[in-house]
Amino acid sequence: MNSKRLVFENHGNPSNVLELRDFDPPALKPGQVLLQIHAAPVNPADLNFIEGTYGIKPELPADAGMECFATVAESCSEKFSEGDAVIPIARIGGWATHAVTTEDNLISLPKGIDPLQAAMLKVNPATAWLLLHKFHDLQEGDWVTLNASNSGVGQCVVQLAALLGVRTLCFLRNTDLAEPLSALGATGVFEDSADGFAAARELLGKERAKLAFNAVGGDSALRLMKLLGEGGTHITYGAMGRKPLTVPNGPLIFGDIRIRGLWVTKWMENSPREKVSKTYRILADHILNNRLKQETDSIFPLESFRPAIDRLEADERRGKVLFRPGTEN
Repeated sequence: MNSKRLVFENHGNPSNVLELRDFDPPALKPGQVLLQIHAAPVNPADLNFIEGTYGIKPELPADAGMECFATVAESCSEKFSEGDAVIPIARIGGWATHAVTTEDNLISLPKGIDPLQAAMLKVNPATAWLLLHKFHDLQEGDWVTLNASNSGVGQCVVQLAALLGVRTLCFLRNTDLAEPLSALGATGVFEDSADGFAAARELLGKERAKLAFNAVGGDSALRLMKLLGEGGTHITYGAMGRKPLTVPNGPLIFGDIRIRGLWVTKWMENSPREKVSKTYRILADHILNNRLKQETDSIFPLESFRPAIDRLEADERRGKVLFRPGTEN
């Protein structure tokens, strides 16, 4: 078996510290499976993990890649058979052709699911689902507001909210991307600026949002806060703008605003496995029936990891960059 994986022995610039190496998967123990990996996204969090700036740090040397979609190549598990479609919950090093993991680390997916969409299932769709379900019992017609709306999480929030009948006020830096976001179901799309905020307030009228989803920080996060009604909740799940969240006294005192954070990894670690599995079954069904999708920008073989990383930082990128292990240059 010709197996390859991307590994790093030191933290640093991913293009400099990553190496593609051949390896022999270990013999399976009872309860383990050998996975053949078909697709794996390149996320900003993956780069942070390699750089050593992520919320957790691995023991070095470490395998790269937090998400992937795979099928079972060999099994020593009574729960999984050869050919089963799965995603791993805990990180296994998805930037590889193969990996070994335990049966309790796997979520079964329906046959026929799109490999690229399945590879992106673990983080963004689950984050969007939690944003919409964890903090408030949203009702049809309620408003939520979000920045970084054309991100993977933002696109998923818009689609899942539309399925619930929840209306979305979406902010983004590049208004050229407004039309595709509206096509996904966004109620209102605005420039992430003072003028865009004023236009959003006009659309809301006397209504206010129940929830605000922040992935930017700074002034953008504050504008979302000002769109919340009394008792509304402001949730930060990312920090793309690399600016702190500054909370004025007024919204806390007079608006009783709640400030929360969300990290999907902690939810996966702390929630009952059946609850996690049920959530992913729902999301996988949406993907299978074309109710939920993430935009794909480009696909690379593992050998082209440097161009893939460069593409992730490209201003003109639209959608996810993914690896397809086993493809040719």
